[in-house]
Amino acid sequence: MKASVSVGGLNCREVGGRRAVKISQLLVDAYGCSADLNDDGFLLDLVERAAEAARSHVVERLVHRYPKEGVTVILILAETHLSIHTWPEHGYAAVDVFICGDGRDPHAAWAVIKEGLRPASFEEKEIYRTIGRKGEVKP
Repeated sequence: MKASVSVGGLNCREVGGRRAVKISQLLVDAYGCSADLNDDGFLLDLVERAAEAARSHVVERLVHRYPKEGVTVILILAETHLSIHTWPEHGYAAVDVFICGDGRDPHAAWAVIKEGLRPASFEEKEIYRTIGRKGEVKP
């Protein structure tokens, strides 16, 4: 028996009486960013707006400035996490949007971040993870 259910806000599919959780993770390499990749306040605000666009809930914020240049911002979400790591000297940012839950959209978060970073180009990779026995749930 297969049925879609929601458990604690997670995307789940019941398989043979057991629940499996499906999670989408979007990884983006952003090149030639014209935004200030050393501005930790700007980057924190940007990822918070991205989390809001994805309908996620921020649990905790972590901002780390590196001694010479570069910033890491991580939001711990009730629905997993969202992070950005910057290398201003290369105009590069690595973005990770790992979100689960009904109605939560990692692409909506990336749209906000992309608008803020203004990359000349970018590469996306989406990964679908399933928590449960392998092969029970298809993305």
